[in-house]
Amino acid sequence: MSRKPLPPPDPARRMRGFEAASGFLRDPIRHASESRGFAVARLLTHWPEVVGEDLARMTRPVKIGYGREGLGATLTLLVASAHAPMVQMQLPRIVEKVNAVYGYAAISRIALTQTAATGFAEGQATFAYEQSSAQNTARPVAPEIAGKARDTAAPITDPDLRAALEALAQNILTRRRN
Repeated sequence: MSRKPLPPPDPARRMRGFEAASGFLRDPIRHASESRGFAVARLLTHWPEVVGEDLARMTRPVKIGYGREGLGATLTLLVASAHAPMVQMQLPRIVEKVNAVYGYAAISRIALTQTAATGFAEGQATFAYEQSSAQNTARPVAPEIAGKARDTAAPITDPDLRAALEALAQNILTRRRN
C-alpha cells in the first residue's frame, strides 16, 4: 500500500508561521460552553474572579437554563451540601456579580445543586476546603505511646506511609478501652 502524497500548498493561503494554541481552541471551547447555555465562557474560566475566592471554593457553575418564565435565565451552581445554606444567603450578591460579567440582567434566578465533597456530574468536581483549626491541632501524646507507634511503623520505607501508619498506631494506642 502506498500513501497519497500531500497536496501542494495553496498559494492563496498566507503563511503566518506558528499560531497561538488559543486560536485553535477558541471555537471548540465556545461551542462546548454555548451548548451548556454559557454565552460568555468567561463565567466558567474565571469563576473565582467573578464571585470571589471564598465563594469559588464552595461553588461551581454547571449550566444556564432559559425557561418560559420570561426575562432572565437560571444559573445552576454545584455546591457541597454542607455549604449550601451559606451560599443560599449570598445568592443576591452572586446574581449581581454574574450580571456584571454579562453587562445586563442575564441571570434572574440561581438554583443550587447539592452534592457530596466527591461531586458527581461535573467530572468529579473538586472543592478546595480549608480545614478548621480544630482539625489542625493535634492532641498531645504520651512519649511512651509515641515511641511504641514509631517502633511499629519503623520497617516501612515510604515516609508518607510510615507517617500515616504511625498516626494510626498512636490513635489505636490512645483509644480508651471500655
